[in-house]
Amino acid sequence: MNPTPHQVLHQRLLYQGRKFNYEVSSLRLPNGAEGEWECVRHPGGALAIPVTADGELVLVRQYRFAVQGWLLEFPAGTVEDHEDPAATIRREIEEETGYRAHRWTTLGQFFLAPGYSDEIIYAFLAQDLERLATPPAQDEDEDIETVLMTPAQFQSAILDGEPIDAKSIASFFLAQPHLGA
Repeated sequence: MNPTPHQVLHQRLLYQGRKFNYEVSSLRLPNGAEGEWECVRHPGGALAIPVTADGELVLVRQYRFAVQGWLLEFPAGTVEDHEDPAATIRREIEEETGYRAHRWTTLGQFFLAPGYSDEIIYAFLAQDLERLATPPAQDEDEDIETVLMTPAQFQSAILDGEPIDAKSIASFFLAQPHLGA
């Protein structure tokens, strides 16, 4: 593996959105080859695997415009500017599920789609859940239903091909040592 970094010849911001930016960079690779690479620049996301006292997983079924359908996911959200991912997910779990967690475990972090994006997912296990008397209102652009499943049911849903996002699947497997599976 060649440790020499690529050389940026030129960068263009093609789109600046509320959740991400899209840029194109002209690069010279360590082997001398030149070309253009596109990248979605994203501030990162935080995800929680909430587990009830009965050992059930708290998920959300959410409509996703990009796939024009409903996906089963763990609650997650975009990390805001200068925000700690732990603060992001504490807010998001309450907004999306109506639960508050009193015990948190960091599961790790991983790149979501490094072929075209720099987005990192910060995964957490959320336990010792408290159901909020009055859950906060969902964001205007969210259509979410809370779903409870056992870990075995969720694993079956994955293997049966139910529409589930990759960050939820990856985080579920990171949580296995903590779920007693």
